[in-house]
Amino acid sequence: MRWRTLLLQVTSLLVALEAVPIDIDKTKVGNPEPVESAKIDPPDTGLYYNEYLRQVIDVLETDNHFREKLQKADIEEIKSGKLSKELDLVSHHVRTKLDELKRQEISRLRMLIKAKSDSLQDMGVDHQVLLKQFDHLNHKNPEKFESTDLDMLIISATNDLENYDKTRHEEFKKYEMMKEHERREYLKTLDEDKRKAEELKYEEMKKKHENHPKVNHPGSKDQLKEVWEEADGLDPNDFDPKTFFILHDLNSDGYLDEQELEALFTKELEKVYDPRNEEDDMVEMEEERLRMREHVVNETLDHQQFFTEEELQEYETLLSLQEKQLKKKAEDLQKQKEELQRQQDQLEAQKKEYHQIMKQMKQKKSQEAPPSGPGGELKFHPRM
Repeated sequence: MRWRTLLLQVTSLLVALEAVPIDIDKTKVGNPEPVESAKIDPPDTGLYYNEYLRQVIDVLETDNHFREKLQKADIEEIKSGKLSKELDLVSHHVRTKLDELKRQEISRLRMLIKAKSDSLQDMGVDHQVLLKQFDHLNHKNPEKFESTDLDMLIISATNDLENYDKTRHEEFKKYEMMKEHERREYLKTLDEDKRKAEELKYEEMKKKHENHPKVNHPGSKDQLKEVWEEADGLDPNDFDPKTFFILHDLNSDGYLDEQELEALFTKELEKVYDPRNEEDDMVEMEEERLRMREHVVNETLDHQQFFTEEELQEYETLLSLQEKQLKKKAEDLQKQKEELQRQQDQLEAQKKEYHQIMKQMKQKKSQEAPPSGPGGELKFHPRM
C-alpha cells in the first residue's frame, strides 16, 4: 500500500508543474499510447507476505467499483478503514478469489510456523512470537476474507514498510562505518611514508568523486526536463508534465510506483557514480537513489554525511567489544581443547600402562606353570 501513497504524492508534484505555461507542438510529442511490452512488475516490498499483498491488490483492482474508489482515496481514508468498507460492494467472483488467497496464505503461514516450532523444539517455543506472523490477516476466520482482513493488511504493510526503509538506512550506515573502520585499521599497518601516500590517494579520490556535472534537485522541473530531453529524446521547450507522466508510467496504472520513480534519478546518479571508477561506490549510489525517492515523497533531503565521527567511534567501540568477546571465547575454546587433549593423553597413557601390566602378568603366569615330564605330563612332588 505504501507505493500507492507514495505515487499519489508524486502525481501531485507533476500536476503542480503543469501550471508552467508551455506551448506544445503536438506533432512532435504526439499522444503516447501504453505499450504492452513496457509493463513492469510491481517492486518487491521486502515483506515476508509481499506475494499475498500483491495478489490481494491485483484481485481488488479487477473490480471496477473498488478500483475507482482506490484511485480517488487518500492515505487517511485508506488508513481509517473507510476503503475497507467498500469490500462489501465488490463482485462475488472477487470475494471468492480473495477467500481463496487468504486460505492459501494461512496454509503457507501454518507450514512456516510448524517448521519453526520443529526447529526450536529443543530450545523452547515462544508461541506468541510465532503467532505474530498472522498480524496481516484475521486468523480467527480462516475461510473468509473480510473487511477486517483488508484493514489488518493495510496497517501491517504501512508499519512494516516504514520500518523496512529505516532498517535499510541503518544497514547502509553500518556498511559505511565498517568501510571507514577497515580503512583506518589498514593505515595502522603502514609505515609513515606509505600511510601519508595512502592518505593523499584517499583525499584525491574524494575530490575526484566530487568533481562531476551539476546534479539537479530531485523532483525539480530542471531534473524532469533533463530526463525528458536526454532519456526520452524530446525537445526541452515542449516539456509537458502530463505527457511526461504517461511516458514514465510504464505499467499504465495511473501512478508512478517506486520502481518507476527511482528510474527517473538514474541520469542524475550517473553524473556522480561510474562503476568503472575506483572512487565511486555503487552501494552508496543505491542509498542516494533511495534518499532521492524519499525526498520527492517527503520533501526533506538530508545533505549531511552518512554518519558522524561520534557514531563511528561508538561503532568501533562496539566492534572492539565484540572482538574481545570473540577472542575470550576463542581462548576458552582453546583451553577446553587443551584440557580434552590432556585427558586424551592421560587416557592413552593409562591404556598403555594397562596393556603393559597385562603383558607382564601373562609372562609371569607362563613362568610359574608346573613342570612337565618327557611326555608332557604334569609332574607332582609327593608330600613329605
